[in-house]
Amino acid sequence: MNQTSVLSIAETAEATGLTAHTLRYYERIGLLDPVGRGPDRRRRFRSADLAWLAFLTRLRTTGMSIRDMQRFAELRRQGDATARERLELLERHRDAVRRRIAELSDCLTSLDAKIDHYRELSAHGTH
Repeated sequence: MNQTSVLSIAETAEATGLTAHTLRYYERIGLLDPVGRGPDRRRRFRSADLAWLAFLTRLRTTGMSIRDMQRFAELRRQGDATARERLELLERHRDAVRRRIAELSDCLTSLDAKIDHYRELSAHGTH
């Protein structure tokens, strides 16, 4: 998609993996700036919208709350004067993600040990 291309909501949903309902919801709650409309009054998403949606999806996938995402979006709208606040918000989130990854890594180690145990039992004919 080039800078001047626009996508319908259905095309944007397909490109982002989000549903049309989620795209409308994100716009309604202020995660997305109001999306431009075509002559037919239908939403027209631009490449900048898709890039922002990709970032929002990463935040959501990593467990950021909608409330924190809204705060980040509001700070973003306010411009460069809020860069420090946005940095701090992202650093706190990154720290939480790192803690969660460590927790999951510990769980994975435990699962691997249990799998090894059952493989060993299965290899010896015990079920």
